[in-house]
Amino acid sequence: MRSRYAMVCSSNQNRSMEAHALLKREGFDVSSYGTGSHVKLPGPSLREPNVYDFGTPYKHMFEELRRKDPDLYKRNGILPMLKRNMSVKLAPQRWQENSPDGPFDVVLTFEEKVFDMVLEDLNNREQILMKTVLVINLEVKDNHEEAATGAQLALDLCREIEAAESWEESIDDIVSNFEKQNRRKLLYSISFY
Repeated sequence: MRSRYAMVCSSNQNRSMEAHALLKREGFDVSSYGTGSHVKLPGPSLREPNVYDFGTPYKHMFEELRRKDPDLYKRNGILPMLKRNMSVKLAPQRWQENSPDGPFDVVLTFEEKVFDMVLEDLNNREQILMKTVLVINLEVKDNHEEAATGAQLALDLCREIEAAESWEESIDDIVSNFEKQNRRKLLYSISFY
């Protein structure tokens, strides 16, 4: 079974893009999205984030932050993150506007509020195809180390889903085994396109 995957996080593009990059390298059909109203990257202080519209090329963000304060944005990992993102795709995309990219077979989120937003969005859409979509939340802290760990866990989970003859029939076992092996709780739900 070859499935289409979507990785979704809030607005900073770290966790979903780390998973996107890894799954893409492993040959998966994968896309990534944010759910916020803008892309927010850390700035010189918590009150001064760098805010971009979805669709702003990663290269533009990279160049702008490199001009502003190359030492700060290299030290806090933002420039390396944007460099990684540039190698994966042109610009961040917003989940709520992904209709042309869908439908996906599996959507992975990395925080519960994003899981809820994705389910709400799917449930509010007109369900024309009546095609199932599995939505799973794998809670991952928003830092570079956890994003790398979360990406590996997402890859392992996606491999298990791919290995199943029918995820619809075996999802309870897949989730149970994953939780035991990794000591991480998953939330999951099924919705429709």
